Parts: sequence; structure tokens; C-alpha cells
Amino acid sequence: MRRRSWFAMNEPRTIPLRPRDRLYAAVTLVLAVLLLPVAFVRRPGRARELACGWALGMRFPAEDLTGLTDGARAAFTAARAEALWRHRQLIGLTSGYRDPAVQQRMFDEEVRRSGSPASARMLVLPPAESGHVKGVALDVRPHEGARWLEEHGARYDLYRLYDNEWWHFEHRPECGGTPPPRRPHPGVGHVLGN
Repeated sequence: MRRRSWFAMNEPRTIPLRPRDRLYAAVTLVLAVLLLPVAFVRRPGRARELACGWALGMRFPAEDLTGLTDGARAAFTAARAEALWRHRQLIGLTSGYRDPAVQQRMFDEEVRRSGSPASARMLVLPPAESGHVKGVALDVRPHEGARWLEEHGARYDLYRLYDNEWWHFEHRPECGGTPPPRRPHPGVGHVLGN
């Protein structure tokens, strides 16, 4: 297994978008526009979100929002609809809810790889402490989408929590639009729900 560099884990890329990324974004937006009339018939008050969801579902077909809390799902759906319609930015979901057994397996594998539970906690939390198991954590892509969410996510109570994970955001409505202090990594001072 290749070890990720510290920089690659900390900050989204600042390299320019590849031509195909621009094409994907343009095609996804056109698709959302074409789906808008059907979405309006289905849900008049939420047509833009619905059309956006359908278009992004075609762009990121492996996404699964199942298991997220209602609040996290609604916040993510609204945030990425704004990102697409206002800023032409795509935000895909790499990982959301995780079954406790899957989270435990990930933690155990990281303990074996890194040599200790303390080292493992720098990248993976055990199930009892994981926002993924609670259904409030979202690992997003691409880098540009994560950057957009970091800038605008507070409107939706979505916050980046860890310096070493540019892709990881959590739905924290109790923060009321004020980002919580960012931690260096998941294992620092983590108390579930804080």
C-alpha cells in the first residue's frame, strides 16, 4: 500500500482543472438543466435539488446517501445543488454512512498497518467514535468540490473537521454556522458529538 504524502492529505490540490474535469462539469450542468422540467413535475418546490441529484447521480453512479441522517442528507443535497447551479462546481460523495463492522475492519487494518491504535487514530476512528457510523460524516470529491464545501458549507452546517483530511466533512447543526475548531487529525481530542 502506497503511503499518502502529508501535503496530499492536508489540502485540496491547487493544480488547474484538467480539460476533462471541465467537460464533466459542463455535461453534468447541461444534464441537470435538461432534467429540470421532469423534476419540476415531480417536486415543484425542490426541482433544482432533484434535477441536480439526478445529474450528479449519473456523474457519480457509485454514490450512496443511504444511512445518512435526514439532516446530513438534506444539508449535503442542498449544498451541492447550490455548488452546481451557482458556481458550476461538482461535489461527489466518496463515502457517507458506514456500518460499524466495516468501520471496525478499517480501524483494525490501520492498526496493523501503522503498528498501534494511537497511530491508527490519526487516520481512522473506531466505530464508537466515528461520524460515518453516526451517519453525519461525508467524504467528498473532487478536490475542487471539497474546497467549495470548505468555503460555503457552514451555511448548511457542513464543516471540515481535520487538517489531515481535506475530503472529510461532518454535519454539525449544533455549531449554528460557526465552524468548530479544526483538529490536526481524527484522534486528537475526539469526543463523539463534539
